Amino acid sequence: MQDYPQTGRIKSKPFRKSIFQRALAGEFASNGLLVFAVLLGIVVVSQLIRLLGDAVSGRLAVDGVLALLGFSAMNYLPVLLSVSLFISILLTLSRCYKDSEMVVWFSSGVGLTRWIGPVLAYALPVVAVIALLSMVLTPWALLKADQFKNKLESRDDVTAATPGMFRESNQADRVYFIENVDPGSNRISNVFVQSEQNGRIGTMVARQGLQETLPNGDRFLVLLNGTRYEGESGQRDYSIIEFERYAIRIDSIPVKQPRIWVRTMSTPELWNNPTPWNLAELDWRLGLPISAALLAMLAIPLSYVNPRAGRSLNLILALVLYMLYNNLISVTNSWVGQEKLSQGIGLWGIHAAMLLITVLMFHRRMTLFSLRRVLAGKRPRLAANPSSEAGPSQPSALDETEQR
Repeated sequence: MQDYPQTGRIKSKPFRKSIFQRALAGEFASNGLLVFAVLLGIVVVSQLIRLLGDAVSGRLAVDGVLALLGFSAMNYLPVLLSVSLFISILLTLSRCYKDSEMVVWFSSGVGLTRWIGPVLAYALPVVAVIALLSMVLTPWALLKADQFKNKLESRDDVTAATPGMFRESNQADRVYFIENVDPGSNRISNVFVQSEQNGRIGTMVARQGLQETLPNGDRFLVLLNGTRYEGESGQRDYSIIEFERYAIRIDSIPVKQPRIWVRTMSTPELWNNPTPWNLAELDWRLGLPISAALLAMLAIPLSYVNPRAGRSLNLILALVLYMLYNNLISVTNSWVGQEKLSQGIGLWGIHAAMLLITVLMFHRRMTLFSLRRVLAGKRPRLAANPSSEAGPSQPSALDETEQR
């Protein structure tokens, strides 16, 4: 007779993520988005200040600031995502140590290696995005930014003039000022032009102006109902001429070709043309997603915090390791371009060293190895010798066991 009543086999419920994985996924994502937003804001503001400075000084057109800002931000996205991934995992796990949640998870049978699965589930999609950006989108953005700059620099003086601002021509022989522009009728109003011809300075002021294109393709800026002042005031050759129509030739500027730069070359072009610097750039693009994955794994043992102490030292150590790792990648890529290192060693050498460091840190945290514990274990044996000189002592149970 059976001791307990038996029931039929019940179909198990469908698999669901455990509380452990769901809690980690939500906290990883929230911390990652916060860190990424802060870093992206810092980069965008710094680049915007630089571009606005170029626009004010006349080196860049105002209407090209936003486009170049977007291309510049895309260039920094792989590095920002890698830093955000590393810091978000580090902050989350450090908080778990600080709030003693790690003690609960370890007591529940969740060891340190069990954190690798949730961390990889969070990190691998980010690593895939970093690989897409570094291998495809970032070179395309740099190429488009270079082409856009060349297009802006190739515009004629009148087209590049900004209403309400003085602008010097590309030949540095004229200064333009336009108060208003009517895009519908292609007319401008309140025009000021100062030019130098044959050593004489002439200044023209007109109420209106327009652009005309001849059948042969020549373009002219036609000033209407204006006045021309030529010479120096107070001299005999100083003249004032009023006109109804005055045409100024607009010199066309050839469009510049984008420069050949390894950063703007596509990944297949780098692979098909294996020069030293092309291989160095290829190592850099491949190294970004690899380093992001290794840093995500390194954050697991590196996030250990003593609950009785602060976690500032832990974060400082993590940032130092990240900066050292990133700088070593840049140095090895430069050595590959200078043919001081082979491509294989330059690509896999530093990443293999970081992988070894990660494994050693996992081993240290899992074995609870401590030099202090080793030294503390030797002290009683050293202290037992002086006491033996006082006289014989009774053998302990441990001694009897060892004798048997």
